[in-house]
Amino acid sequence: MLKQELQLRLAQKLSPQQIQLMKLIQLPTLSFEQRLQREIEENPALETGREELEDDVVAVNEEEEHDVIEANDINIDEYLSDDEIPDYRLRTNNYNPDDEEKQVPYAAGQSFHQYLSQQLSTFNLNERQGQIAAFLVGSIDDTGYIRRELLDIVDDLAFIENFYTDHQEVSKVLHWVQQLDPAGVGATSLQECLMLQLQRKEQTSEVALALEIVSKSFDAFSKKHFNKLLVKFDVTENQLKEALEEIGKLNPKPGGAYASNTKINSHVVPDFSIQIVDGELQLQLNGRNAPDLHISGAYKEMLAGYKASKVKSKSQQEAVQFIKQKLDAAKWFIDAIKQRNHTLYITMRAIMDYQEAYFMTGDEQKIKPMVLRDIADRIKMDISTVSRVANSKYVDTPYGTKLIKSFFSEGMTNSEGQDVSSIEIRHALENIISQEDKSKPLTDQQLKNLLNEKGYPVARRTVAKYREIIGAPVARLRKEL
Repeated sequence: MLKQELQLRLAQKLSPQQIQLMKLIQLPTLSFEQRLQREIEENPALETGREELEDDVVAVNEEEEHDVIEANDINIDEYLSDDEIPDYRLRTNNYNPDDEEKQVPYAAGQSFHQYLSQQLSTFNLNERQGQIAAFLVGSIDDTGYIRRELLDIVDDLAFIENFYTDHQEVSKVLHWVQQLDPAGVGATSLQECLMLQLQRKEQTSEVALALEIVSKSFDAFSKKHFNKLLVKFDVTENQLKEALEEIGKLNPKPGGAYASNTKINSHVVPDFSIQIVDGELQLQLNGRNAPDLHISGAYKEMLAGYKASKVKSKSQQEAVQFIKQKLDAAKWFIDAIKQRNHTLYITMRAIMDYQEAYFMTGDEQKIKPMVLRDIADRIKMDISTVSRVANSKYVDTPYGTKLIKSFFSEGMTNSEGQDVSSIEIRHALENIISQEDKSKPLTDQQLKNLLNEKGYPVARRTVAKYREIIGAPVARLRKEL
């Protein structure tokens, strides 16, 4: 038996233009420039640079502005009457024209693995050893370690390279790989990494003791059981302290320093600029977000020729339809840029006004608790839009370049009834840890009690969370002689 039911559904669908706008909003300045360049390459109807119009062309447009001729439901005049200057460029306070000509230099650095492979060529290795060494270098991660077991590497050589060897041969070649720079590269564990670095240092009494500690009592050293070390090696506190200082000079990630120096995409281009002028905050949008875009003059001429012709062939009509599609796409893109810049500006303006105390002084303790909804309510936009603006954008302030997301923080009410941000609490925690007795570091419970005394009612697990954020280890690992 057939049964009929009536169901009501509420659904929201985004138009292609809205989707395009959302994608553009979340792009930082450099990515936006790449997206803009790709759009210009794909759409010949879109051009960049200031448009130069002849006087007679302008006159024709003015005379025919209201003379509408339709062909296949295409309003030709609608595409012939575009302004030469996009209206988003008319807002002088919305962008910084000084940023338009700035170029970002990129260094084509040598990769970490290329650096290691180059060193291998200086070793006197036969063809078989060279093949194993090259595979071992390829197995080194960006931190400088070989994380796989040697037996697994033997299997990898057999299955991947069709190269058969044994554990002894790979171990012998690994010894050569571990002689590469930087010291400690090719280690299979942190202990081995530290030992390799200590072996290359001048063997003073402090270095010799440090090597003994790492090789024979690494577990006690890592857990900072200093009393056990004093008894086992029969040394004074000063001698142990000097040895520990030598270990502290070592690099636990030998490949990390090289990799960080060769990154080519680490340059940050601020999307906004905030300056203090005559005691007032001034916000500017990076001028590279507001390019000179206009509709191609050649496409306008093609439409003008179609309009002037009395006989419209089928091929001409198909060509005009194609031109219309390209022009519509160009107009949508220009309009999306206009909306993007407007959204970026009003969002950052609301953030600047909300955190005015910080931007005027630079004191991070004056950053007010702020969540996405606070800004969304101010600008009458969705929370997701504010999130897209905040996640990947930077602002240039008198106190350095800041990630916009960093201004958002949760808050709580202190003992005086005032709202304080989590940033202020983290600063208070950091000050307490920096002033503690390093021989008897404070536990999380003790840190909680001290914060409560200062008027911050936080729980112990919150203290642990903030301690991890500021990069402070647990009390046992903060202990020093």
